[in-house]
Amino acid sequence: MKQHPYRYNKQQWKFLLFLFAALIATASLLYSNYLVKSLSKSERTKAEVWAMSTKSIVTMPDVNDEFISFISAVRDSLSLPAIITDKNEAIVAWRDLDSTKTDNPNDPDSLKQYDPDYFQKQLNKMKKAHPPIHISLDSGQEWRVYYHDSNALAQLRIFPYLQLSLIAIFLIIAYTVFNSIRDSEQNLVWVGMAKEAAHQLGTPISSMMGWLELARVTYDAEDDSVFNEMERDIKRLEIVADRFSKIGSTPSLTNHAVYPVVEEYVNYFKVRTSQRITFELVGDQQVEAKLNVQVFDWIIENLLKNAVNAIEAEGKISINISENIAKEEIFIDISDTGKGIPRANWEVIFQPGYTTRKRGWGLGLSLTKRMVYYHQGQIFVKESEIGKGTTFRIILKSNLRYEPTQI
Repeated sequence: MKQHPYRYNKQQWKFLLFLFAALIATASLLYSNYLVKSLSKSERTKAEVWAMSTKSIVTMPDVNDEFISFISAVRDSLSLPAIITDKNEAIVAWRDLDSTKTDNPNDPDSLKQYDPDYFQKQLNKMKKAHPPIHISLDSGQEWRVYYHDSNALAQLRIFPYLQLSLIAIFLIIAYTVFNSIRDSEQNLVWVGMAKEAAHQLGTPISSMMGWLELARVTYDAEDDSVFNEMERDIKRLEIVADRFSKIGSTPSLTNHAVYPVVEEYVNYFKVRTSQRITFELVGDQQVEAKLNVQVFDWIIENLLKNAVNAIEAEGKISINISENIAKEEIFIDISDTGKGIPRANWEVIFQPGYTTRKRGWGLGLSLTKRMVYYHQGQIFVKESEIGKGTTFRIILKSNLRYEPTQI
């Protein structure tokens, strides 16, 4: 497989942009993690100071009131949810918990209820959040200080992920919008080039038709087979020019019997192909579908050319037209005895830029799929086997109310 240079460069840019975004995301996460660790260490220090100040108030009752007031002020300034227990897990003190569930039940003036289950749940959460801080008392007993993160630290932990998610959403939206704008601009360029090519071809084609008529008269060869084939080729050029002039517009669709349309192009194509390749056209000659004949010819042309390119020496190309009456569908199967397509590439071959030819642009099947879609149909690889050949299937509706789109 060979990719078109434009497609290859586009993939390189996408990879580099993805790598750059990954580096930004990694740097953001690392820095946020550094901040989280710093604040987490600071909060552990707060918990230790709060526990020590509580110890001072409880174990030093004889200290003057001014010192106690100072210690109390220091303790109250440390805003952090925490619980102190003894070695038997009995709660000794707490701070910054839900005041509606922590008032002392022994206080007759309290109208709020003490909730033991609430304390136990909070204690379990704190045990999971951080290892306890151990404080030894002069009496030989031990306190254990449990705490969990403040609201600020908890929000900081999730902030980088929220930030990256919002950035990712913004980038996706921006990429989609700019990609759409770029594709629209490219489509306008291609449409303009196609119409200009059709316009430029008009004059020489008309001149060639005139010169052909002059040659016939000059050499008295009205029924000469060579001149007749030249005329068919010139008319074919007119059809090609007309195709290009229709790009970007919405050509009309009308009812046609599918078999004669395919047959006419096959008869034209096979005499211009190696005699070592045989053609077979079979199927229902009566089924009809809404077609734009010139555009539909282009579909058949691309598929037959691909089939010829897939056959390295001699082989056979078969076209089978059938109808599924129950589903009102027409099947057009184009098979070759060529080299086949790997199963992994059955979808990829319809993408712009994919080609196995050294000088190919990789636009044929992509354009074919677009033209089939214009006919409200489907095209896909029905089956393929390496070394044995490939079958493409086109599905058209035999009875449709169309809403035509641009080619």
